[in-house]
Amino acid sequence: MPGHFNPLLVLAEELVARGHRATFIGQPDARQLVPGEGIRFAAVGEASHPPGSLEARIQRMARLNGVFGMRGMIRDVAGLTDMLCREAPDALRRIGADAVVADQMEPAGGLVAEHLRLPFVTTATGLPINREPGVPPPYVPWDYQAGERGDKRNIGGYRVSDWLMRGVGDVIEHHSRRFGLTPRRRTEDCFSPFAELAQAALRIDFPRTELPGSFHYLGPFRPDREAEWSPPPGDDRPIAFCSLGTLQGSRAGIFRKVAEASDRLGLRLVIAHGGRLPAAEIARLPGDPLVYDFVPQRAVLARAAVAVTHAGFNTVLDALSFGVPLVAIPLAFEQPATAARLRYAAVAEIVSKRASARGLADAMEKLLEDGTYRERAGAVRAEIEMAGGVTEAADLAEACLSGFVRREASTTADAGAGGARDDNRNGSS
Repeated sequence: MPGHFNPLLVLAEELVARGHRATFIGQPDARQLVPGEGIRFAAVGEASHPPGSLEARIQRMARLNGVFGMRGMIRDVAGLTDMLCREAPDALRRIGADAVVADQMEPAGGLVAEHLRLPFVTTATGLPINREPGVPPPYVPWDYQAGERGDKRNIGGYRVSDWLMRGVGDVIEHHSRRFGLTPRRRTEDCFSPFAELAQAALRIDFPRTELPGSFHYLGPFRPDREAEWSPPPGDDRPIAFCSLGTLQGSRAGIFRKVAEASDRLGLRLVIAHGGRLPAAEIARLPGDPLVYDFVPQRAVLARAAVAVTHAGFNTVLDALSFGVPLVAIPLAFEQPATAARLRYAAVAEIVSKRASARGLADAMEKLLEDGTYRERAGAVRAEIEMAGGVTEAADLAEACLSGFVRREASTTADAGAGGARDDNRNGSS
């Protein structure tokens, strides 16, 4: 999904600029997400995941509804992990990989890296899913509750989550045994022991006590260069930005209510719908919103007074990077959990997807008139500015690689086994 690929593309670009080679490994359709210059792509799974299958999967996710829809999505996830565990090892050997960067949500990355004895780092491009009893699971809308009662509720939630995800667990257990690794069943069992690099900010996560020392809150992975965007000349209305992410851009009813609310409040609304909103629906939007398939999101948010979003993690981070408070309309996946964390940080108003235009207008007006929301969003912005972002992420990835090489060399020397690798190259891959 672009929300996971795009931050990793920025990290890959930073590593390439430092003299490394970067190759994304994925099903053939994912090639379209990787630019042609400087970063490579190696396709796997052409038999089980042929061209066209990614868009079909996205369409199923966009229509996700109820337990049966969730079961279908989990089958898709398990199938992708199984394919990567079967085919990624040979792909990594072909490209001569020296290290692996693996997203938290894909356990195959860690399993394959351990199988090949490669150093690897885990990235949390979305909401961190690190498990601990004091923190609700990352797929439920629960607020933070300290103490024994909250811990019991959370532990029960994790049990239900494990039951729902048992298909993925079966795949993880099968391949961990096949690779000769210690048996495991959970995605979080496949995280790197060397470094976990999270886009999150500490202020928008629940209080934690069990994160490993290798976990780092780094803020969003974004390029130094920023695209430009300006409102029409002579229009000095405060700007409201609305995006519902990659999957939910066809939600015409929500966009209409946001447009009506913005018009009531005298705001200049900017909508980005990812190419999923038909022209006939755009024509029905109240007021005079500026509507785009895609727009330089950060450039708009740099000028915005308020953001209205589905609580997708990248949009949340981009808004808070500029100290912009949010109205969150969580729709699916981890979005209700992200919204709960925004409520805890008091940087957002959370409204139901069934809220009326009047209800949305009330929430937006509250953010505009109560300056404490912008103050708290400004505190998150300050934390993000100090966190290090993609530069620190690349530093930690390089330190992981060099530290692993030193440990391997030491182990080899102690064993009297001579050189550990036969591929001497100037840059790591």
